[in-house]
Amino acid sequence: MTTLATSPATPREEHKPARQSGFRPDIEGLRAVAIGAVLIYHAGLPFLPGGFIGVDIFFVISGFLITGLLVREVERTGRVSLPQFYARRAKRLLPATALVLTATAAIVWFTSSVTEWRTFGGDIVAAAAYVVNWRLADRSVDYLAEGTTASPVQHFWSLAVEEQFYIVWPLLLVLVTLLVRRTGFKVRPLMGIGLAVIVVPSFVWSVLLTNSNQATAFFVTTTRLWELGIGALVAVGAGLWPRLPAVATRILGWAGLATLVGAALLLDGSYAWPGSWALVPTLATAAIIIAGAGSSPSTVQRLLSAKPAVWIGGLSYSLYLWHWPLLIGYENLYGTPSPLEGTLLMVASFIPAWLSLKLVENPVRFSGTLARSNRTTLSVGANLTAVGILAGLVVMLAVPQGPPAGAGDAEGARSLTVTDGRASGIENPDSVDSMVPGPVDAVDDVPAAYGKDCQADQEATTPKFCEFGDPDGERTMVLAGDSKALQWSGAFDELARQEGWRLVTATKSSCGLYDVLRNEGGQDYTECLEHNRALTDALIEMKPDVVVVSQRHDTAIDPTTGETTEAAMTDGLVRVWDRLGQAGIHVVALLDNPSPANVEVGDGEVYKCVAERLDQLSDCAFGRADGIAASGTPALVAAAEKVPAVDVLDLTDLFCDEQVCPPVIGGVLVYRQGSHITNTYALSAVPVLTDRLVPLLSR
Repeated sequence: MTTLATSPATPREEHKPARQSGFRPDIEGLRAVAIGAVLIYHAGLPFLPGGFIGVDIFFVISGFLITGLLVREVERTGRVSLPQFYARRAKRLLPATALVLTATAAIVWFTSSVTEWRTFGGDIVAAAAYVVNWRLADRSVDYLAEGTTASPVQHFWSLAVEEQFYIVWPLLLVLVTLLVRRTGFKVRPLMGIGLAVIVVPSFVWSVLLTNSNQATAFFVTTTRLWELGIGALVAVGAGLWPRLPAVATRILGWAGLATLVGAALLLDGSYAWPGSWALVPTLATAAIIIAGAGSSPSTVQRLLSAKPAVWIGGLSYSLYLWHWPLLIGYENLYGTPSPLEGTLLMVASFIPAWLSLKLVENPVRFSGTLARSNRTTLSVGANLTAVGILAGLVVMLAVPQGPPAGAGDAEGARSLTVTDGRASGIENPDSVDSMVPGPVDAVDDVPAAYGKDCQADQEATTPKFCEFGDPDGERTMVLAGDSKALQWSGAFDELARQEGWRLVTATKSSCGLYDVLRNEGGQDYTECLEHNRALTDALIEMKPDVVVVSQRHDTAIDPTTGETTEAAMTDGLVRVWDRLGQAGIHVVALLDNPSPANVEVGDGEVYKCVAERLDQLSDCAFGRADGIAASGTPALVAAAEKVPAVDVLDLTDLFCDEQVCPPVIGGVLVYRQGSHITNTYALSAVPVLTDRLVPLLSR
């Protein structure tokens, strides 16, 4: 579904009903454009790949409306009433939020894998507290989160950004009012200066962080403040816009609308976002708002003020809240919807959106009782927030118990019989009496190297080394490659301690040790190539006794044809291994473990499948041949054939019999996320690992 670079934004903001002065129907229509783009995009319709610009449109609108509200209050009363401001926000936002979060908790309960309840329950808690954007930013760069599906409250990230802005922005206005009183300066120029102090650094940081770490930049507040600030600057300059010539406002209106349409049609996920490209929809939105403030309405304003557009705009907050959890619930049950199914889901979201607006949002928002007491309103808001938090906690705490955890003597790979260097005795049971780790805990069953931050992230180009084993060992072994190498670090640590060796890990996310460019996430993974060249030089200087390499990927980009091939990866491995060999460094290629293939339950994740098929575990097994073909083994084997001095360490028989690779072996769950194995199973393989690796290293 939605990638990290294309989640939608928030369509909610304070606006005055038509019966009050200052109401601008064209802005409601602009909201309709934004939410329409988001819905079409999430429906999966291909003609609007840039529908994610809805986030930017909504940010500008929100900054404009809230700032205008506060400025007028300061000019009218000489101060900002923080209780009144936050009471208005509570009435506008929290009733619908509490309702949707409660419904989302139910959707998670009935449609998501139990292995995700803790994660999504925590997301709901964070959404209720309006900090979920930081949680999602952290997860976006967490390699261990690769098996987690899209959060049903992922769309709350933008609401969180706005609410964090609304905590800081009124406080800044309080400071402005104090300066106005002491200096006699006018409110709006001082506010413009204050905004510039926010907008300029935030924009610069947005560009820098987007270029270096787009996954984080997309979610964090600091890279988005400038977009709200653009809208706020338009509000501060409100007195200037009616003076613009009519021809200027017409040009601004049409240029802004055409730019938004063009951006939605032409931009796609290949553009780094937010960064400098986000200027396109934000400035276009600002232009439309300015044009609407002109002395005479233009055709664009009349178009945006049409009754259908105003009606959809007024419903946009509810539509935004409801459409995403409905989409995720459907996907959990039936898989990724087709464009037609997605469109029907988006249309269906109008029903709960309209009902919640009429039956929940408006009755609370326009309540006479709440209007008379800010304290009562804030109390109700706090209780509504508590409802959302409670809904998330219920999901977190309701994780059902699986089979009892096995005792510390769960055998795992030790249960197999090794004869003449081959393991046998693997069974494919339909159920087990105990299991360790349980499927719900599988994602956390990782080696200590992860807790020590031993793996370089995808943006890093400098190798990261961690030491394990015997620090005084006379022999040094380096474990290098991607996470498929690091998954063995706990077992290698135990082996190194037993043998009195020093162990050094040097791994990088999604980056095996090869001298060739590979594509990652649709982009050239240049950071991997730079890292590997630096690491190869460092290893030659370090001159360890042996380098053990392993990796997940088996193809790379052929530098002559630009095609992605196994041969290119093979050549890239050979170049590195030849350099290490010429430096007198022994290389051992640890073949990748078979990768789960054709597992139909639990989104193809073995641990999720096990959680859902405790009485039919054989449904979670997969074919040996398919598992090997889907792993990084083919390229490693092909490269080893070209470099005879390289030894091959093959542990496939610890995972599969002649035909099948079962999910549980010797009472130990084998797989966690993707094709990664649990640390418990890796540790259970230490005896076999020792028997096979030590003779190679002793030659």
